[in-house]
Amino acid sequence: MKLVLRAHHLLCLQGFQGYGYDEDFIKNMSLINSLIRESNIKIEVVNRPDDICKKCPNLENGICKNIENNNEIVLMDNQVISKLPNKEEFDSVFLFDIIEKYFSTIESIYDICNGCRWWRICKFVKSIYLNSR
Repeated sequence: MKLVLRAHHLLCLQGFQGYGYDEDFIKNMSLINSLIRESNIKIEVVNRPDDICKKCPNLENGICKNIENNNEIVLMDNQVISKLPNKEEFDSVFLFDIIEKYFSTIESIYDICNGCRWWRICKFVKSIYLNSR
């Protein structure tokens, strides 16, 4: 199976706790979060709407309906992509090993995640903060 995921969503999935925009979004995110933990999952990493965005109520004509927000999201994606090997497709286990290696300090995620509405309650952010003490 193959998933298409925005690069910054690789971080979001680490801290997903069942919050989201609406029930459809949460169900979809939960499904994808469980799929990435299975073997034989391939992931294409992109800086455009992905399999998670398909259920986002803010997606309109293939982008976030708030253009300024969309531009910020692309920048977040590009920051994550800059740390990844130049490949079109990754094995999910290998990919999340890379994510863990490069995004394990508050400094490494701050510029990407700080503006997120879930920042204060994200278990990914909390675990990094606790491990850095």
